Amino acid sequence: MLSFTMPSSNKNSVWYALSLAWELGYLIAVPIAILGFVGAYLDKKYATGHWLLIGGICLSVVISALAVYRKVKTIS
Repeated sequence: MLSFTMPSSNKNSVWYALSLAWELGYLIAVPIAILGFVGAYLDKKYATGHWLLIGGICLSVVISALAVYRKVKTIS
């Protein structure tokens, strides 16, 4: 059977890249999920249509963009 092994430095860089991708995914997904659910709840409670949901998603996009920017800036 043919096996392929990577040198340890490549393994470390692969794991670093995967952990970075995982962290960036959380930086994007968590604010959207939290503010989306909060906006939907408040819309239902105050009968405001979908305006608070849209506002929560817009706010989460800004928060996520700033968080990703800060993370990428620390890497480079």
